[in-house]
Amino acid sequence: MVSRSEVQAEKKFFGLTRNVFVLGLVSFLNDMSSEMTLTLLPLFLANVLGVRTSVIGLIEGLAEATASLMKVGSGWWSDRIGQRKWLAFAGYALSALSKPFLAIANNWGTVLAVRWTDRVGKGIRTSPRDALLADSTPVETRGRAFGWHRAADTGGAVVGLALAAWIIAATQRSALELTRETYRTIVLIGIIPGLLAVLLLGLFVKDVRRSKTGAGRKVILRASGFPRPFYMLLGVLALFTLGNSSDAFLLLRAQTVGLNVLHLTLMLVAFNLLYSLISMPAGELSDQLGRRRVILMGWGLYALVYLGFALANGAWQIVALYVLYGLYYGATEGVARALVADLVPGGQRATAYGLYHAVVGLMAFPASLVAGLLWQTWGPSAPFYFGALLAALAAVGLMTLVQPSATPEA
Repeated sequence: MVSRSEVQAEKKFFGLTRNVFVLGLVSFLNDMSSEMTLTLLPLFLANVLGVRTSVIGLIEGLAEATASLMKVGSGWWSDRIGQRKWLAFAGYALSALSKPFLAIANNWGTVLAVRWTDRVGKGIRTSPRDALLADSTPVETRGRAFGWHRAADTGGAVVGLALAAWIIAATQRSALELTRETYRTIVLIGIIPGLLAVLLLGLFVKDVRRSKTGAGRKVILRASGFPRPFYMLLGVLALFTLGNSSDAFLLLRAQTVGLNVLHLTLMLVAFNLLYSLISMPAGELSDQLGRRRVILMGWGLYALVYLGFALANGAWQIVALYVLYGLYYGATEGVARALVADLVPGGQRATAYGLYHAVVGLMAFPASLVAGLLWQTWGPSAPFYFGALLAALAAVGLMTLVQPSATPEA
């Protein structure tokens, strides 16, 4: 374990501390594995196992809700013991070890168990990892650091999905629906980068020792425990996320206009490529213009894309909209996490990230469930009208309710 000043004084990699740079590579490898195995999971459920959209929504919602609860506990524990690295390591390891079981899944209950275990791993690692990123970088380049992490994470998705597309093209060519054999091959190959990510984290990332006032002190979750702007941010995010159902519904929507599995995978490659390319510039832009402005631009684009998904009736429209959807992700994911670090003192950050991820994940459960029911009751366009409306309302809340103020510790 090293001090914060020692980490920031180490040799820089592209203007980033070693911890930040390596954590980006870890996420690159882990997301390469996850995107290969989990992004196509809704198609496996629908095409191979014949699962209905309401059940897919239930699986996604339960999985994300589980991860969210774990993020609160792991974040609190990380602040309590003053350590980040080994909690993150345990979470990555659990996810890597759970994914191989998708290769033998033959019913939706098994898929739910694997998805649940993977999300437990994500829940354990995410808050400590995000806090470690914040601990390892100066405040003036925080947006750049989180932008790099999101860019690397999504770059792994690009490589993983491109590899999946190659496997699909080689095994089933232009078949409309995913086959069991193809998905099993993708899962088995996707195991490898996940295990490499765990190894890289264990060998090359250092934990950061915080000040005596931050590390090891008693951390209590109470209404007065965090600055008011942080709670306002959580409320706004809850409203936004209620309309932001699982992206599984975007893939299923794309299938309704005739896109086959190979086309869907290539579409995901383009989406993630744009997401990756925009993440770091968006983070740097937030260092200059402020986090809220960049997030507002992203949410505005999200509302327009969701309206487009509701109205689209052609394959080219769906493809264009889904690729543009990557701009929303790139503009908001890393910037929102940097905003949390701006609002909360260093000794409470892992707990704050736990609450942040909990709100997003717990709201994902009703969001996905509602989306599945809306789809079945009123048709494929209904969930997207709903999401666009809530995004607009959340943008108003972000502008009026979240007023960042100086924090006690950078």
